[in-house]
Amino acid sequence: MCSRARQATNPRPARRSKPNERRPMSTSVVIGLSAVVVAIRDGEAVVLTVRPHDAVTDVASPLSGLPFGPFDPEAHRTFELGLRAFVTAQTRFQLGYVEQLYTFGDKGRDAPRAEVGAGAARVVSVGYLGLTPKAVDTDAPDTAWAPWSRFFPWEDWRAGRPALLDEAIAPALRRWAGDDAVKWSRARLAFALDDAPWNEERVLERYELLYEAGLAPEAGRDRARADGQDPAEPEALSAALGEPMISDHRRILATGLSRLRGKIKYRPVVFELTPEEFTLSTLQRTVEAIAGVPLHKQNFRRVVEREELVEGLGRLDAETGGRPAELFRFRREMLATRQATGLSLPLLRD
Repeated sequence: MCSRARQATNPRPARRSKPNERRPMSTSVVIGLSAVVVAIRDGEAVVLTVRPHDAVTDVASPLSGLPFGPFDPEAHRTFELGLRAFVTAQTRFQLGYVEQLYTFGDKGRDAPRAEVGAGAARVVSVGYLGLTPKAVDTDAPDTAWAPWSRFFPWEDWRAGRPALLDEAIAPALRRWAGDDAVKWSRARLAFALDDAPWNEERVLERYELLYEAGLAPEAGRDRARADGQDPAEPEALSAALGEPMISDHRRILATGLSRLRGKIKYRPVVFELTPEEFTLSTLQRTVEAIAGVPLHKQNFRRVVEREELVEGLGRLDAETGGRPAELFRFRREMLATRQATGLSLPLLRD
């Protein structure tokens, strides 16, 4: 029998650790939960934000963040129950529709991990998207509903192409790209520069490009922390670049907005943001507030009619401020009989 065969049939016993031999210490992992809670207020898409307090000084952070906290396996049977519990505890707001968004757990990712009081432990952050038909005032301290345009002002095209794209963002990205054609191509396609088309779903890609270019204020803070420094929370570099958030919460918010903009096209989730009774104009404004683009009124109504998602109630809404409009409701019962689609976006072309 050859030596290779003998080794295969008589494998060496597994190596045993010596009594006093040190084994590598395993890194403890903490599960953090974050919530992107979206509502519509006065025709604007708003998100629920908090300002966490310093554990020592009890001073509120100068920056907003998303509701977040650690998952307690002893107290919470599921991630979602844990999320609902601490969102209510922090904001006094009861979550309605919720779906899991993404798990932010890559070691070494550009954005820092969400800090949930875990010390040196590695944090795996599980993000959730929550939708509610009304931005109810919570009366909780350091909690507020904030328009998402505060954090991503370049994302709102409802009144046309934002001037800040060409006046501020494009020149900054050109300086960053320099003579690198690949960098400029990425910037051009992401931000619709040099006649490239706008894709409203690429919210996360645009934010991460600004972060990579050092144009997101969080980037400098995170580099300093990676070098062992303890910098103060950053201020916005300019109004055009949006308001920064704590930890990696602006990245999580961008992920939530990207998901929602895509999902309204293939699932009827937009009706989680409308009241029980609504006009078609209200429905259109809700879709526009989320998608950030203007829609063609007649074509949008044709889409709604074709998909058979709503039915008229035979009553008029006299509070529209103009000509009374018919009230409609979402045909929620049909979800039990067929898979309902979303609403395509018939854009208003110049």
